[in-house]
Amino acid sequence: MRTTVNLPDSLAEAVKARAAAEGRTVTSLIEEGLRLVMASTPPSATRELPAFGDPGGRFLVDITDRDAVWAALDADGLR
Repeated sequence: MRTTVNLPDSLAEAVKARAAAEGRTVTSLIEEGLRLVMASTPPSATRELPAFGDPGGRFLVDITDRDAVWAALDADGLR
């Protein structure tokens, strides 16, 4: 299948140089990269809010308070 891909100029130049250095086509290099990405395990689509030590496992963040949620995510390194 033919398709058009828009890449930043610097990336396209690096891909062309790498393909030439390895005696490969740009297509084969891009295909290999895409296959590696597709074979990897996708990140979890859901993340849990940290409970911050609540023994009952309840969330100690008011999810209706957007600023509190972002602060909790930042504090736990989830954002």
